[in-house]
Amino acid sequence: MILKTLLMGQVYQFKNLKEVFAKANEEKSGDRLAGLAAETVQERIAAKQVIGALLLSDIRDHPLLPAEEDEVSRIIEEQVNGPVYKQVQGWSVSELREYILDDRTTGEDLKRISRGLTSEMIAAVTKLMSNLDLIHCANKIEVITKCNIAIGHKGVLASRLQPNHPTDQVEGMIASLKEGLSYGMGDAVIGINPVDDSVESVKRLLHATHDFMNTWEIPTQNCVLAHVITQMKAIEQGAPADMIFQSIAGTEAANRSFGITAALLDEADDMARTLGTGTGPERLYFETGQGSELSAEAHYGIDQLTMESRNYGFARRYNPYILNTVVGFIGPEYLYDNKQVIRAGLEDHFMGKLHGISMGVDICYTNHIKADQNDIEDLGVLLTAAGVNFIIATPMGDDCMLNYQSMSYHDVATLRQTMYRRPAPVFEAWLEKMGIMEQGKLSRRAGDPSLFTR
Repeated sequence: MILKTLLMGQVYQFKNLKEVFAKANEEKSGDRLAGLAAETVQERIAAKQVIGALLLSDIRDHPLLPAEEDEVSRIIEEQVNGPVYKQVQGWSVSELREYILDDRTTGEDLKRISRGLTSEMIAAVTKLMSNLDLIHCANKIEVITKCNIAIGHKGVLASRLQPNHPTDQVEGMIASLKEGLSYGMGDAVIGINPVDDSVESVKRLLHATHDFMNTWEIPTQNCVLAHVITQMKAIEQGAPADMIFQSIAGTEAANRSFGITAALLDEADDMARTLGTGTGPERLYFETGQGSELSAEAHYGIDQLTMESRNYGFARRYNPYILNTVVGFIGPEYLYDNKQVIRAGLEDHFMGKLHGISMGVDICYTNHIKADQNDIEDLGVLLTAAGVNFIIATPMGDDCMLNYQSMSYHDVATLRQTMYRRPAPVFEAWLEKMGIMEQGKLSRRAGDPSLFTR
């Protein structure tokens, strides 16, 4: 395994695979904060040259975090399909990139070959991709999943309706829910971030959304994004939850900082199947985002893009209904400005899709990051072109509970119309019945929450 290269008359020597991976990454403030980033553009290019020449077998044979030391590494390794890996082990990372980009390579080809790849191999090829490469290749892959309804079809842009309320007041949440539905939002999930992570609060919100869905015969899923243990206790007490949610990370130590293990998620998966109200077969919802392992001081000197890819390798074990990365939320310590946010969003979406995950994105920013609404609208267009399965939508693009800016209800509706996308088929039929959509477009009644009064 050669870890040096000659570039413009200068020899660049890297001490190990971790350093090559980190320095081949596009500029990220999180990598710089961790002391991992390339010092110059030339060093970054040199690292990309080295990583491009590596064989896929080199990456597997020299793990960044050995399986005997980390549960996530073991799970990723155990999932590798031996016969598929045998076909590709002699490829270089550059050859893998060319295969992915080749017009003759279909989305089904990519889903098949991904079973022979580790998350680190997927991270490596991502570092060699331009933004347009990431868009073009992710758009090849169709990942369809079903809880109560199915999403992920080509030409479909689903949405998570996020009617958060600063005090978990049911009446306020329902008001936002009505407005979102009137714009055609909510086919991926009606998902609420609770302020109060208590069992009683979670039960109240689950019952409220479930009752509203039943009253109006809305074909979708509900979820309250409390800690997995809180949700499980609420379900044990009879709360109607279609899915169980949890934030996950790319190392065992980072997951423990979230209060989870693989065994706990196995229990949650089993409970969702036996006691949950979702019809399935997929009933789990995960959330990720570049930088969480650094926040937990559990990144082991591995760059944040590679850590994010490991999230998807971990998630693949559970075949979730949906997973969304949150870009721009943690802050400028990890993604400093609009350029880094856009790049991370495209990277995460591509890596998740290549893992076979039903990927969504919370396209967002906080007030102390160097980005604005135009930037996230730009990313919305790029991700829609890339075939993102769903986008999170909030009232007026401003979450009054989490205090950050995201895509609004009308932003997602505009993306659908501009980019010729539709809601999930069953959900669109319901919107047509309600008079909210007509022939694939919002009607004159759209945006009027009084539709949901009797």
